[in-house]
Amino acid sequence: MKIITSHERTDMDALASMYGAWLLFPDHRPVLPVKLNRNLRAYLALYADALPFVDRATLPKAHVTQLLLVDTHTVAPFRGMGARTAVHIIDHHTGQPAPEGATVEGDAVGATSTLLVERIRERGATVSTEGATLLLMGIYEDTGSLSYLTTTSRDAQAAAWLLEQGADLSVANEFLHNPLTPAQREVLARLSAASEFHTIQGRSICIAAVALDIYVDELSSLIHQLTAMVDPDGCFLLAQYEHDVQIIARSTTDAIDVSAILRHFGGGGHSKAAAALALGTDLADVRQALLTILAQEVVAPVPVLSIMSTNVHTVDPAMSARDAAALMRRYGHEGFPVVDGDRLVGVLTRSDIDRALHHRLGEMTVRSLLHSGPLYVRPGDPVEEVERVMIEHNLGQVPVVENGHFVGIVTRTDVIKLRAPGANHAARPEVRPLLDAALPANLRALLVEARDVANAMGFSLYIVGGFVRDLLLGVPTLDLDLDLVVEGDAIRLAERLAQVLGTRARSHSRFGTAKVILDPATHPDAPPSLDFVTARTEFYERPTELPQVERSSIKQDLYRRDFTINTMAICLDRSRYGQLLDFYGGTRDLETRRIRVLHNLSFIEDPTRILRAARFEQRLGFEIEERTEELIDDALPLLEHVSGERLRNELFLILEEEAPGRVLERLRSLGVLAYLAPGLAFPRDLEALFARLRGRFRSLAAAPQPQEAGASLRLCYLAVLTYAMDQRAMAEFAERLRLSQRDTRFLREVALLRDRLPELRAPAMLPSHIYRLLEPFSREARFVLSVLTDSPEVEERLDLYERTLSQVRPRVDGHYLRRLGVAPGPIYGEILARLRDAILDGQVRTPEEEDALARSLAEGAHRTAN
Repeated sequence: MKIITSHERTDMDALASMYGAWLLFPDHRPVLPVKLNRNLRAYLALYADALPFVDRATLPKAHVTQLLLVDTHTVAPFRGMGARTAVHIIDHHTGQPAPEGATVEGDAVGATSTLLVERIRERGATVSTEGATLLLMGIYEDTGSLSYLTTTSRDAQAAAWLLEQGADLSVANEFLHNPLTPAQREVLARLSAASEFHTIQGRSICIAAVALDIYVDELSSLIHQLTAMVDPDGCFLLAQYEHDVQIIARSTTDAIDVSAILRHFGGGGHSKAAAALALGTDLADVRQALLTILAQEVVAPVPVLSIMSTNVHTVDPAMSARDAAALMRRYGHEGFPVVDGDRLVGVLTRSDIDRALHHRLGEMTVRSLLHSGPLYVRPGDPVEEVERVMIEHNLGQVPVVENGHFVGIVTRTDVIKLRAPGANHAARPEVRPLLDAALPANLRALLVEARDVANAMGFSLYIVGGFVRDLLLGVPTLDLDLDLVVEGDAIRLAERLAQVLGTRARSHSRFGTAKVILDPATHPDAPPSLDFVTARTEFYERPTELPQVERSSIKQDLYRRDFTINTMAICLDRSRYGQLLDFYGGTRDLETRRIRVLHNLSFIEDPTRILRAARFEQRLGFEIEERTEELIDDALPLLEHVSGERLRNELFLILEEEAPGRVLERLRSLGVLAYLAPGLAFPRDLEALFARLRGRFRSLAAAPQPQEAGASLRLCYLAVLTYAMDQRAMAEFAERLRLSQRDTRFLREVALLRDRLPELRAPAMLPSHIYRLLEPFSREARFVLSVLTDSPEVEERLDLYERTLSQVRPRVDGHYLRRLGVAPGPIYGEILARLRDAILDGQVRTPEEEDALARSLAEGAHRTAN
């Protein structure tokens, strides 16, 4: 026998889930639990005949082979169950302990009914009007008609589909909105009178405890009423009946995970709604235990310090309204803190400036326009205090003041992003161990020393960029040349750190960058230098040009970067070591594996980001986000205005990737190459060709090479792409990308060698002829030809040259010819070449034959000279 059932005190989601499971598994019997909520009993009294549910008492005596549990992880004792009963669970309460041997499926949606509706839709099953109504009631009850914080878009989509199937809202309203019974009203009054309030980690907690003389149904409906009356961050209803205490909890904040809290009592549920039954205990003990657990589990509020921006733009109170308006346009700000020295004077908003300019008061000073008063927060204040100030004073940004000194701001966007799902401004617990595991001990100690120096100077130090991205992706980090950003002065920090380490520093004041040179003997497992850059912001005067750079905050520094996955930082400060900063959704995009720009003008300001987008996409196996791809298409013509040096640098970075062919193919599909270099040729199966080239190049690099190092692998890749260009196209390409003379010479060399292919394909050819054709070219050029040619004869001759012909040297040399009386001059080369040809072609096989031929050629040279 196969059955479907759910938990006792069954609610509408559990009943609907049993029905949904029966639609998917019609060979199972949906068995009603013994205890049903009041609205379920009323509903079944009218609609039981149209539904497949059976009472437990009517089941035949038989072994239960399969038990399907819905909306719960708890298996109630069931006649016919045994050790061989297979238990499968479908539940939206994730993270709950399951019975040993049970299989579990589910997801964090608002209702289990949603999960089953999704499967019913996928299967194309039909649902009756009564069935659609029941499933809709299941979703509505557990999501508060799609209003609870646990509601997801999937719940709304499932509800919409059920309405399309004919779900009856009048029936749903009748059975989901029952008035309170007299007993429930009495208990609610007692709960209200008994409510006590606690502040834990800055969060308001309501605990309402009552002892019941009679059992009262559906206490969960009372907690919603109680929460609406007192509006706490978390509410806990404790109701003792006989020797058990029922606990029902609700939360309005991620800081209070009621599911984790009630797990201590053997319960569970969602982070925002949970329940438990404490057996064999009393009210006082449960209340005290709950307070102890709350002190451990409630998360402290996010402090202003964790989301504030420092080194922000400010204006002087004596500045004119016209100049302040120009700054707002330049930086795109909606306002500025007004600061005199380091003291906050007030806040200037764009609306104030706009009104002043409208009335032609551009010369009016900012002091006459600003908002003043208690418009600030402190770094240690909770973010909720920022919200209060914003609402009370209608401000889009709130200054942060510490000990009377202006230190930063928090914007409306900061607060919104903190509240958004997946926001991550607090320390992720896994980042610190990942960081410590990735860094060699010597380098980690060096960074801690740099951090201590920075903190002593009042600066903050961060690791940013690709290292952070790869750390979170779990990609092995081979390159430990870290990008270190200083909220402060990178040059002063580097100079001070160099003094502490007894080494030297180099700096570039124009860019605010510096490096501390490291001695490998003193600092093994560390890069040659520690590179520091001052946190900065960028302003583009015109599209495609390099930006102007100004000192700024870490938040602004991250905002100037190319893609969200590169905008994360790890703080190294003593008080925040290992804290991950993710202001722009980088972790979310890592999880969804997408490449996304930060704003719509990103490619307009710097079109080279188009090439980087394809490079990161192919390297990481990600996908360029749809909107980002649209922005790429809009910005393509601007590539024509980017300098050749910048395009060359980006192209060379692509050619240094592990699989550059995939990147180039992606650029071609995006339409980029038409603007970069229209003449580039793409042989069929480019990446396969490149892979063959890589393998042969590594063998080539491993072979002895007495002469000066030849072309790099990336240049060999480029030679493949320019192989089909004529001399004019080659010259234009080299000029467009500002290639060096050496690189251009190599590309032309490969093209010239290509022109010798007809001769190399000849049916019969002496070894000496092969030698003369190939010898003028570098082995890298010959190597590129060997990869590109589709002629077996050419491949054989190239291979013969490398293995044998190129090693042949006459024993006779210039000294020998001089002893024979041959006057020095071009004749030496001619004689030695004829000797080499004779050896190659097998006409000379022994030293004696070589000597004889040399003497004969020398005598001929004498006769010609005389």
